[in-house]
Amino acid sequence: MLPIRAVLFDMFDTLMLIERDHEFYEPAVQRMHRYLGKRGVDVSYEQFETTYNAERTQLYEKADLTLEEPHFNVRISNTLKRLGYSYPTTSTVVSETTSEFYEEFMKYVRIDPDAETVLKTLHENYRLGIVSNFAIPECVYKLLRISGIDHFFEAVVVSGAINKRKPSPEIFQSALQMLGVSAAETVFVGDTIDADIEGSKAAGMRAVYIERRVQKESTICPDQIIKSLAELPEALKRCQTPNN
Repeated sequence: MLPIRAVLFDMFDTLMLIERDHEFYEPAVQRMHRYLGKRGVDVSYEQFETTYNAERTQLYEKADLTLEEPHFNVRISNTLKRLGYSYPTTSTVVSETTSEFYEEFMKYVRIDPDAETVLKTLHENYRLGIVSNFAIPECVYKLLRISGIDHFFEAVVVSGAINKRKPSPEIFQSALQMLGVSAAETVFVGDTIDADIEGSKAAGMRAVYIERRVQKESTICPDQIIKSLAELPEALKRCQTPNN
């Protein structure tokens, strides 16, 4: 068993906690609608919400099959097209609508209270990175920056930036290449069984599962299970012990 050289983290509900049972969604969609109204998109909120939800559902259904994650701008551009407005993904209207969504979303996100202390400890001995399923990479980068933990990470790979999402092996490999380590030398830490644990184990990594909520049953077992990030340093030591 190779020694651990790197630790990769999931972002949301691992390092950053989404509060209030994901109640951000409705206010974020309302905020996008208000912005678009100011830019001349004359549709009711009900029409916008219905159309946006239909586009979102279609993208998620495709993602389940292909493990692709196009940037959130694609979702907005396609929604507007369904409503009769032609704005490319590169347009200011589209990018600023995306910004309206994630600025609202960020109000509902806070850093895990143990994250900074744990990252300081791990940074002394491991190379650190993030692999996140999220359609707005700019939001991930901004949250890391304003939380003051961005400097801990040598690799931040977000699905919306590379159009691949966990459990796709490509997204894990991208982070490993940035860090210059092999999968066998890396531990992944995440809160979902399918995307995080099954995905990282299939890519050849050891995996630590942080219990945040009930997950589906799986035949793939994590190497360690923790209930808080504070337990992670000791869990990593156990990951290096044979037959543990």
